[in-house]
Amino acid sequence: MTDELLDKALVEEATKKSGLIWVRSDAVPVLQAQGPAASSRALWHVWHDGAACLLGDGPGEQPLPGLVDGGGAVVTVRSKDKGGRLVAWSAKVVELTPSSPEWEAAVAELKGKRLNAPDGEAMTGRWAQECRVLRLEPTGTTGELPAGSLSAPPLPTPATTRQPAPAGLPRLLFKKRRRP
Repeated sequence: MTDELLDKALVEEATKKSGLIWVRSDAVPVLQAQGPAASSRALWHVWHDGAACLLGDGPGEQPLPGLVDGGGAVVTVRSKDKGGRLVAWSAKVVELTPSSPEWEAAVAELKGKRLNAPDGEAMTGRWAQECRVLRLEPTGTTGELPAGSLSAPPLPTPATTRQPAPAGLPRLLFKKRRRP
């Protein structure tokens, strides 16, 4: 019983203090995992009422691939100061219905953490129409932290650099200035 309470406290405190959590849907076993839905994703969140609340899947918001209502997820929490993994925990995914009391409470917390929203105060209306709000409720099981780095190649993206740097650029940047 004491170990369960300590695990619950660790999950709550670590998740509250971390700005990002790494989330992976447990619908696909790790060894068979392929594609964006199978890999862990860094997601911003808020801890509210005993669960991690996420917002996404709308225009300009974070993607939530593989996370479905009633499904499961594995959450890995990192240390805010050192960046190392602190705890991994299993979660049940619950999608909140827009305008329900639970949705309103979660959105009030998320609104305070959302940075650089393009529509300011109107964002909650947009979230109700175009986005999903999910609760990741801890199931009480914490997993062993992996020994390896779990590094993976970056996911495909349309973002690219404009052009290669001009050949003369290093000379312009690093030439010595003459003193008058």
